[in-house]
Amino acid sequence: MENILGAQAVKKTIMLIVVTLVLAICAAGAAGQSVLSDENPELRQEVEKLEKGEGAQAPKPIMSNLDIQLYGFLKFDAAYDTSRTDDGNFAKWVESEEFNDDDDQFNMTANQSRFGIKIAGIGDDEIKTSGLAEVDFYGLDFDYGRQNEGYLMMRHAYLKLDWPDDDFSIIAGQTSDVISPLSPTTVNYTIGWYTGNLGYRRPQVRVTKLLDLDGDMDFTLEGALTRTIGRISQWSGIHDSGEDYGKPTVQGRVSTTISVIPKIPATAIGVSAHYGKEEYDTSPFGQDEEFRSWSLNVDVYQPIHSWLTIKGELFTGENLDAYMGGIGQGVTLPFPITPNSYDEVGSAGGWVAASFEAWKSCNFNVGVAMDDVDSGDVDDGDRTLNRSVFANMFYPLAKNVDWAVELSKWRTEYRGPGDAESFRIQTALIYKF
Repeated sequence: MENILGAQAVKKTIMLIVVTLVLAICAAGAAGQSVLSDENPELRQEVEKLEKGEGAQAPKPIMSNLDIQLYGFLKFDAAYDTSRTDDGNFAKWVESEEFNDDDDQFNMTANQSRFGIKIAGIGDDEIKTSGLAEVDFYGLDFDYGRQNEGYLMMRHAYLKLDWPDDDFSIIAGQTSDVISPLSPTTVNYTIGWYTGNLGYRRPQVRVTKLLDLDGDMDFTLEGALTRTIGRISQWSGIHDSGEDYGKPTVQGRVSTTISVIPKIPATAIGVSAHYGKEEYDTSPFGQDEEFRSWSLNVDVYQPIHSWLTIKGELFTGENLDAYMGGIGQGVTLPFPITPNSYDEVGSAGGWVAASFEAWKSCNFNVGVAMDDVDSGDVDDGDRTLNRSVFANMFYPLAKNVDWAVELSKWRTEYRGPGDAESFRIQTALIYKF
């Protein structure tokens, strides 16, 4: 009995201590709040804001607040040529057969795989902003032969400012030329370059203005100042003949859409031109010479039916190697002194192609392209004519996956002996995203 009474006494004592501590803590808290309120009202306000969640900064997003879209494709190519072509992974021309006839070749590559991002800015009611950057893996190979190592190459990198209410826009950066904007649809990477399809990509500042004339016809005016792409000086090994001239190249195009044939969709027609100069160092003692680069071009795009379209371009000009013309020849240089030393290479040509959809989104393309060089502007052994005839098919194997096959016949003629022909079979698997 005494033990029970003793235990109860211990419990009462513990309870009394706990109650005393709780009352002391409450009193201290009230006193602290009174002191905080009386002595530091600003601090108290900050505490209250934190308790309510006010004043806390929102976490910053990991990604940009711009609308960014990734796009591109993965492409596997395999090609067989009955005679050697330059460069093999893709065809530009057939190499001379003066000493090496019917030298067949086989190539496989994934270098045309492409990655890009499209950027749409927030903008406002007056101006819209956007941008684009794009690369593939056909950059310069300084090791000359490592076909299992792709090298990044910048295709596009530009920003665009657009004033929709004024039908006016500005592009600054690297993108396609203003001149000759169309291209045939090919499996071959070069899309008709060196065989009549003029135009490439380069740094530029471009302005575009749409003119609406009484609502019946409109014209699109495009103009650009572009970097002049030239050759490295044979004497200094440093100076580029384009930058050495000290001025940009000018490009311009006027286009419109008109109804030519009744009951046929309207025809889009464009006329374009460019003019610039290069400065070549002609000796190691400071002598130099200037050479013109110019072109005049026409492009036509004609829808015939919902499943059939015909398009094509024509060009003429001089010193067009930087624009994929002249079969890659711009100015004839003396190695050693030759009759046509320091002469602009003139050329003319074009291409025409038809695209049609047969069934199940299976697309077919057929076309012919040709670049004809003035043989009086080049030396023996240089290319004077390059022609290709092609037919291809793009078939959807699965969602986002196409299988493509292309047959093409190539003929390249040379000044003097060496004319060459090649039959090319190319196939590709393309995964688009």
